[in-house]
Formats: sequence, structure tokens, C-alpha cells
Amino acid sequence: RRKKMESFNVRPEDVKRFVSDSLVKVGATVGNAKTVADVLTAADLRGHYSHGLNRLDKYVNEIEKGFCNGQVSPVIIKETPSTAFVDGKDGLGMVVSKFCMDLAIAKAKQTGIAWVNCTASNHYGMAAWYVMRAAEEGLIGMSMTNGSPLMMPIGAAQLALGSNPIAFAAPANGDSFVLDMATTTVALGKIEVNLRKGNQIPLSWAVNSEGKDTTDPKEVMEGGGLKPVGGYKGYGLATMVEVFCGILSGGPFATHIRLWSDSQNDKPANLGQSFLAMDPNCFAPDFQENLQTLIDELRSLEPADPNKPVLIAGDPETIHTRMIEERDYIIYPSALISTLNELSSKLGVEPIHVLKGE
Repeated sequence: RRKKMESFNVRPEDVKRFVSDSLVKVGATVGNAKTVADVLTAADLRGHYSHGLNRLDKYVNEIEKGFCNGQVSPVIIKETPSTAFVDGKDGLGMVVSKFCMDLAIAKAKQTGIAWVNCTASNHYGMAAWYVMRAAEEGLIGMSMTNGSPLMMPIGAAQLALGSNPIAFAAPANGDSFVLDMATTTVALGKIEVNLRKGNQIPLSWAVNSEGKDTTDPKEVMEGGGLKPVGGYKGYGLATMVEVFCGILSGGPFATHIRLWSDSQNDKPANLGQSFLAMDPNCFAPDFQENLQTLIDELRSLEPADPNKPVLIAGDPETIHTRMIEERDYIIYPSALISTLNELSSKLGVEPIHVLKGE
């Protein structure tokens, strides 16, 4: 029987404080650090622990090595009324992506639809955060990013594509549909979280260095890779994301993107990202009402298990967020808190404040 891991409780506001303090300490501006803190905390609130505090030491290392610049702001290279191409200046991925999404939103409000691409960006965290900004403005939003080679394509014995996520959000009546999916079976962060907890992973998630299925997250992190979701379909979707984010942005793509491991990095990530904003009022009337009807009908379907109601994309995250807000703390495994305590000592910032373990 698996041993229960010790865990610690942390207030969401202290998560933001610690992330911000850490990034400012290594040279990020206060505004840029706050943006990253907002995105990481939102990920943990929504239950995507792979993209929250779990990522902080990675971003700190990137700045310290000079691969990521915490002080810069993105610059528009060229634009039309409904498009823009942005230079991220090797800035923090959240800062670059927030700029791009907000630019797409502003343009879509003027023209009905807008597409913004960036180059020279970095890992941008939870993809849903950006498209939810569009939905909050009554718009449909989409976001994609390429990344370090983590996927072994169908039939291949080497890594070639990133987890290349696709996020989509659409507003309904006081509700929304929010899809956020990697084109791999899971994001790499899910492997890392299980490694930290000492857990095995499902056999369907990943392969070892020989391309064979494995349940050991350590084998995945040491030369293995992720499987595409849905077999060749996920492989195709990941390649589509690479076209939008790598080829369209003129940056490195697929195997030309640097590896993920800190020990193997010798250059900036130079990622490409894509952002779409669309005004549904440019099309048929009553979009939000009709979407709400669709959402309600899906949720009211007869469940196969009476104890498990039918959900739509975004529902598990909404449920998790409400749970956190009600109790006002996030639970983290002791291994992550230990890593963050080492980080606070190294940087000379106030440690993260833990409440009682559970």
C-alpha cells in the first residue's frame, strides 16, 4: 500500500507573494513578477498543480542563466487591424502572452476577429489563463504554444514535438466552456508531480528511452517521452500547433527547439505562441444563450454512474477553485515545499508560509 505523503497548506495570497518576491529578487520587474504570480496561482487554484508553484524554480533558473529576461516588455514587429506579430524579447512567457492576448482582444473588439503571434517567448504556464481573459470580455478565445521536444511521434523512437497545448474558451450566461488540453496524453508537469510524490503513472501516459511503455516517472524524465493523445490524431494536432506557433512565427520548431532539462539548456527557449480572439456577435444572435443551453443539456445527460454527474470541459477546474476559495488554502506535497525552502534560502527571500499539514 502506498505511503501517504506529508503535505502542507498555503494561503493563495502567500503563493502570489512568494512567486513575486522570488522573481523580483533575480531581476524581474514588480509588474512582470506579479503577472507570473497571477498565472501560477491560478493554475494551482484550478487544480493544475503541474503548472503552478511546481514551475517557479524553473523560471528562476531561466532568469539566473540569462536565457529569460524578467525586465523586458514585448514589442510589436508588424500589425494590421486584425493581426499582430510580436517580439517577446526572451521575456517571461506569461508577460509576453498576456500582452498578446490583450492585444488580440482589443483588436477583435474593433474588427470582430484578431490573431496575434509571438516569437522569442518562454514557457507560458496554464494555457487556459489567456483564453479566459477573452471569455471574460464576451469573446471567444484560443491559444496555443510550441515547446521543447517531449513527444515521441507515432512510430518514432526519438522526441520531436512538444506537448503543444490547445486552449479554447467561450462565454455563456454567467458560465463558460473552457477547454485546455495538451496534445500529448498529459503535460510533462503531471509526470514531474508524480515523481515528486513518489507515485507511479498510468501505462498509457508515456514511454522510456527505448520507446517502450512505462509506469515509472523517473524513466520518462531520464530520456523517455510522452505519447500523443489519441494516437495519430494527437500527433496531427501537435503538428498543427507547430505550424501555427513555430513555422508562422519564424522561430525554431520541433527538434530545433532546445531540450527541457535545465542541465541540457544552453540557449533561450525562443518559443512561438498564437492567440485568437473572436466576437461571436459578428455571427448568429444569442450566442451566449445558445451556448448555455448546450452546456446545460450536456450536464443534464443521464450519467453512467449516478454518483458522477456529466461534466463539461472546465467544470473540474471550477469545482476545484470553489473548494480552495471556501477553505482558503492550497495543499502542496512536502517535496515541493522543501524545494521552495531551498529556493528561499538561496535567494534570501521570506520563505513560503505553511499552515498545518493534512
